[in-house]
Amino acid sequence: MSADRPVTLAGVIGAHGIAGEVRLKVFADDLASYKSFNGGALTLKSLRTGSNGAIARFAEIADRNAAEALRGTQLTVPRSALPPLGEGEYYHVDLLGLPAVSDAGEALGTVVAIDNYGAGDVLEIERPGVEGRPGKRFMVPMQPQAVPEWDAERLVITASFVE
Repeated sequence: MSADRPVTLAGVIGAHGIAGEVRLKVFADDLASYKSFNGGALTLKSLRTGSNGAIARFAEIADRNAAEALRGTQLTVPRSALPPLGEGEYYHVDLLGLPAVSDAGEALGTVVAIDNYGAGDVLEIERPGVEGRPGKRFMVPMQPQAVPEWDAERLVITASFVE
């Protein structure tokens, strides 16, 4: 996994007011600890909680028109800017795109999505496609009994959890 790989921490969902503030959908626990986004293109001046998401002010955005123009923009930081992980922790960005294999060594497919329905993360694995069609997908809970190991190269799934 590249330390320079961009990681999305929030997305701009619209303008707020007339002074250039934007509404954000935030995907990170602590967005306020980051000051520079998108390779230095945006500098965070302030952040507060809004009625539906966060309200941010960026040094480079002076008015509502500029704020509206940011709608749909993803706010990214380099992977290296994220805090270090503890034992057994992971960032979604590190798992997405990983090849998945069974604990018997069978190639299963690729991690294409990570969902959370309230009881922990669930990985969505897509099997290889056939004749130009996408492969079938199956889901696996991100728990030690189902996913005993993973690293930057691959993710291992216990055979009894493979559909």
